[in-house]
Amino acid sequence: MATKEKDREVLGAQAGLAGAVATEVHGELGEVEEIRARGYWEQVWRRFRRDKVAIGGGFFIILLFLVAFAGAPLAKHWLGHGPNDVFPGTALDPQTQLPVGPWTHFKTGPAGLGCLQGLPCKNTFFVLGADSQLGRDEFLRLLYGAQNSLEVAIFATIVAMTIGVLMGALAGYYGGVIDTLISRLTEIVMAFPLLLFVIALSATVGERMAGITFGFLPKGVVTLVLVGGVFGWFYPARIVRAQVLSLREKEFIEAAQMVGSSDWRIIRSHLLPHLVAPIIVYSTLIVAQFVLFEAGLSFLGLGIKLPAASWGNLLSSAPQFYLQQPWLMVWPGAAVLLTTLAFNLLGDGLRDAFDPRGSAH
Repeated sequence: MATKEKDREVLGAQAGLAGAVATEVHGELGEVEEIRARGYWEQVWRRFRRDKVAIGGGFFIILLFLVAFAGAPLAKHWLGHGPNDVFPGTALDPQTQLPVGPWTHFKTGPAGLGCLQGLPCKNTFFVLGADSQLGRDEFLRLLYGAQNSLEVAIFATIVAMTIGVLMGALAGYYGGVIDTLISRLTEIVMAFPLLLFVIALSATVGERMAGITFGFLPKGVVTLVLVGGVFGWFYPARIVRAQVLSLREKEFIEAAQMVGSSDWRIIRSHLLPHLVAPIIVYSTLIVAQFVLFEAGLSFLGLGIKLPAASWGNLLSSAPQFYLQQPWLMVWPGAAVLLTTLAFNLLGDGLRDAFDPRGSAH
C-alpha cells in the first residue's frame, strides 16, 4: 500500500495528470486504452433493453405470433379436428343443451354426431370448451382467430404507413400548394364517418369484396385491410410531415440540392433514413389500433365472415351465454386486451429508446 502511494506521488510530481491516470488504470505512461464509440443503433438497444416492461411486451408479441402461426396447425393435428368442425350433438351438455365447458372429453361418431352402433367412434377433447351450440372448438378458433386478426392488423398497418409516409414526405418536402392539398385531404380523411361507410360498403358490394381471398386468406380480411389502410394513414402522415419540415432545412439537404440530386433521390436517400425511428414507433402503436378495429367490426358482423374465426366474431356469439358460460367472453376478450397492451407497451418503449429526451423517465 505504501509503495503504491509512493509511486503515485513520484509520478504525480514528474508526469502530472497523465502519470496519475496511468497509475490508476495499472498501465504504463504513454499507453492509451482503446475507447470505442457506440453507434446509433447500439445506443438505442442499450436504452431499450433497460425498459423491462417493453421487453416483456416484445416477448409476448413474439410468443403470440409463434402460437398463432406455428402452434395452431400443431394443435389442430394433435386434437384431430379443425376450428370449423362442428359437433352439434356431442359438444352440448345433455341436460342444459348449452356448449360444454373447458377441459371436456366426449365421444363422437361420423360428422360430429353421437356414437351409433356399428359405426366407428373416437375420443374428442375440447381444451376451452365449445364456442356455441354448433359445438366448435373454442381453443382452436381462438388460435386461428389470432391468425386472422393479426393478418388484418399487420397488412393494414403496412398499407396505412406506406400511404402516410409518402403523403407526409411529399407535403413536408415540397410545401406550398402540395402541402395545402395533402393537409386538406388529411383533414377530410380524419373527419370521414368510417363506421357508416363500412356499413354502406357491407350492404352493397361487401359480399363481392369479401370473396377476394387470394386463395389463402379468409373472407373479409382483404376488405378490412383496404378500409383500414385507406382511412388510417392520416396520423402517420402528420407525424412524417412535421419531421420532414424540420429536416428539409438541414445543411445536408441543401448540399444534396446543390450537387443536383433529384427530389425523389433526396426523399428516398436522405430523408427516409432519418424517418426510420418514427416509422417503427408508430407502426407498433397503429397495429394495436387495427387489432381493435378488426375486433369491433367483426363483433358487429361487418368484418371477417363466418365460419372463419376471429377474436371479434368469437366475442359476438359469446353474450348469449354470458350467465351460463362467461368464459366464452373471457378468452377472446383477454386476447384482445393483452395483444393491444403488448403492442402499446412495446411502442412506448421504442419511443423512449429512440428519443430519450422525450422520455418521461
